Amino acid sequence: CFPAEKELGDFDFTAIPKLNKKRILELSTCDFIRKRECGVFVGPPGVGKTHLAIALGREACRRGLRVKWFTATGLATEYAEAREERTVLKLERAIERRDLIVIDELGYVPLGQNGAENLFGFFSKCYERTSVVLTTNLPFSQWPQVFGDERLTGALLDRLTHRVHVIEMKGESYRLTGGRRRKGGASD
Repeated sequence: CFPAEKELGDFDFTAIPKLNKKRILELSTCDFIRKRECGVFVGPPGVGKTHLAIALGREACRRGLRVKWFTATGLATEYAEAREERTVLKLERAIERRDLIVIDELGYVPLGQNGAENLFGFFSKCYERTSVVLTTNLPFSQWPQVFGDERLTGALLDRLTHRVHVIEMKGESYRLTGGRRRKGGASD
């Protein structure tokens, strides 16, 4: 269910010079998944968070690990639909069978109370059982805006960040700089 074919070898590390390439290559060994650790890619849009999340997920698949891809809103929606259909236990059993769950785009859309509670339930279910790779445009301090509740956000972050690799990605949007190059080098 990956939205695109992205590989680590295709990632332009020179576009994000402060990104620790050695650390990303260590993550690509998938040992963090066997240890049931998590990874969080934090940064503005266009710096390659999704590319790296897809590449790590695909590498895990190649190594025989079971992986599932969601957007944050897609996962919240799946939980909401499962609640309506009274199939949450079935959804959670499916999640438990995965070695890695990749969640893309947390923070782009507010989740509302039900969505926040659903994602809290998801993170609680995964805690120390299933690895999670997450991409977000927001620093942890701004997550209460997405989840709408300070206590719930604090409890969620407590579980997520217990054994986590936080990768901060700072730089200009690869898409925007590529677009400027294609238009003849126009600058801001």
